Amino acid sequence: MKKILLLFILLITQAVYSQSDCITAIPICGNSNISYTPSGVGNIVEILKQNGGCLGSNEKYSVWYTFTVSTSGTLAFTIKPNDQEDDYDFAVYGPTTNGCASLHDSQYIFIQPLRCNYSPTDGDTGLDLALAPPAVFPTNPPGTTASMNSGKWSPYMDVQAGETYYLVIDNFSESANGFSMEWGGTASLSSAFNDPALAPNPFITPGIPAADVNEPSTVMVCGLPTQFDFSTLSAGIINGNNSNFNVTYHKDTNDALTGDNPLTITTVNGATTYYYRVVFRDPANPTNPANGCFITGKFKFVNASITATTATLYSCNNNGAGTAKYDLTTANVFGGAGAVIKYYPTLADLTADTNEITDPANYVSPEATIHVKVISTFGCIATTTVRLLFYPTITLTDALIENCYIENDITRSTFDLTKASIGLPTPVPAGTVKKYYLTLDDAKNQANPILNPPSFLSTSTTVYVRVNNDQLCYSIAKIELKVLPPVKSAVLKDKTICAESKTTLDAGPGFDGYEWSTGATTSSISNVGIGAYWVKLKTGECYTLQEVHIRASLQPVISNIDITNNAITVTATGGVPPYKYSIDGATWQDSNSFTGLPRGENTIYVKDSYNCTPIQITVTVPNLVNAITPNGDNVNDFIDYSALAYKKNLVFIVYDRYGNKLHEANKSRNFTWDGMAFGKRIPTGTYWYTISWNENDKNNTETKYSGWVLVKNKE
Repeated sequence: MKKILLLFILLITQAVYSQSDCITAIPICGNSNISYTPSGVGNIVEILKQNGGCLGSNEKYSVWYTFTVSTSGTLAFTIKPNDQEDDYDFAVYGPTTNGCASLHDSQYIFIQPLRCNYSPTDGDTGLDLALAPPAVFPTNPPGTTASMNSGKWSPYMDVQAGETYYLVIDNFSESANGFSMEWGGTASLSSAFNDPALAPNPFITPGIPAADVNEPSTVMVCGLPTQFDFSTLSAGIINGNNSNFNVTYHKDTNDALTGDNPLTITTVNGATTYYYRVVFRDPANPTNPANGCFITGKFKFVNASITATTATLYSCNNNGAGTAKYDLTTANVFGGAGAVIKYYPTLADLTADTNEITDPANYVSPEATIHVKVISTFGCIATTTVRLLFYPTITLTDALIENCYIENDITRSTFDLTKASIGLPTPVPAGTVKKYYLTLDDAKNQANPILNPPSFLSTSTTVYVRVNNDQLCYSIAKIELKVLPPVKSAVLKDKTICAESKTTLDAGPGFDGYEWSTGATTSSISNVGIGAYWVKLKTGECYTLQEVHIRASLQPVISNIDITNNAITVTATGGVPPYKYSIDGATWQDSNSFTGLPRGENTIYVKDSYNCTPIQITVTVPNLVNAITPNGDNVNDFIDYSALAYKKNLVFIVYDRYGNKLHEANKSRNFTWDGMAFGKRIPTGTYWYTISWNENDKNNTETKYSGWVLVKNKE
């Protein structure tokens, strides 16, 4: 396997082939599976056939690996061509403590390998746990072409902790199909990645793991193709492990294995599989066997951009308030899960992330447009709007119900609230619910509804009706309840008439109907006498029962008669003054005094302002005695009024000029006086006397006669 040493410049330009040389062998960390596609022969002439080597005269497509044992035991591996028709060969060198320098001389002639296979048979090859190693491996003299092993499999290796080995794999078929390799046995290989001091936490593949472990994970980005900064993934991959772990990103597996062509900020798409490489290098210990140890993984980018949809929410502009309560969270603006949705009153607020609506489930607003920002779990953002609208308004009008009073309680009536005309269309829309309340607050809070609205007993007041539609929106209307009081006739009054008279009762105009107790239906009735009457007066639909009385006038009463000589003064009471007086029943005067009356019986007539049949009384004007001479000659010896003895309560009293009573002549004294007082004759002189009695009429009219008498006694 003759190789040509290339110039340094060629090393730079041919970096893709550098892993085909021992000095740039790829470290294998742990027992992780690896894969690679060799594509060249490297930059150094490495002679692998001499000293018992088995590989052919010309190196084909090769790759070098190195690994260090961390746990002693058996070690095996399987090289699996991606195309089973490819022919892969391999050789294992070591153990060594000085890297490749101890495996070859200055001419890059390598020492005899521990294991070597050059079988021309296609397909899998490697170290087989089923093949026990011999005590002594065959050797080939220098310069010979004999092989150590021409079979497909070589025996496994017994390895010790701390030993370092080199493995070269050559694709004799020189295809571009590549291979993968799996480890077996009880030994474990050293790795910084399973050292708990360096990596206490798992390394995390970015994105969402695929269901099939052989498939790449998916990293969500907001739109493809897009510029992507791969360094933003590094912290998540390292996951808090030692800072000497470094992550690079690559477009293919070979670059991931070699660390070549790292990606930084690159336009990515959804069709390419990207690889990351985590490598450990301890700058304080360049000989640390873990240096250069790496793991790889793969991922793809998936377009996680989101789309938000516009939405419209309806709510109730209850009772014409001009605002409604909306639950913005019910707007179907995003169909995915786990997104953060923010709401803003204006587009400027959304752009500046200011004035976010903090209680979107209870947002009170007039009709408006709300601006929405949707942030997905992957940080993708979409914006949209939610239109806030009112449900169709329930338009109500205030109503008035006028009802007739209750006969036994004129301040109240029974109202059918369900008949109030509040402006609902006919027929009433399905789902409409009406309830009635005593106060506006009760209506708003739906508290204390009126239990029997068709028969609501009330005074004049205001109640409220709340109308809910099928969207549970409501409006409130006011219902004024007016108790129509009795409407009575202002002109229909009780009357007083003479007992023998008739009169007319008139309720006056302005009523819609009349019904009298007499059966008449006219506004007035005539030729009615003393008694009690009623009329039902109709106003609209209401009736008012009004009673009216015709009473007999009270006749005046002659309460006193004063008679002086032949003059009479009449005192009348009762009735309705002024009175009229007469002594013949035909000629009437305003004065209550009459003079020049004849002695004996006289009839006095009196009537009041009603001019009814007059009352009358017969008055006796006694014969006057103005002088007596009580001298025993039987001529004018005494005053005698016994002729008036038939009068009731007749009394005859004599007074001196000083008003002192000298004599009272009653029935026992036969209503006479003989000029004696206190058993003695009185001095000659003028004396006063009165005669009083009660007339024999129904009123026992008191009558009083006053006069004087001259008494002449013999000296």
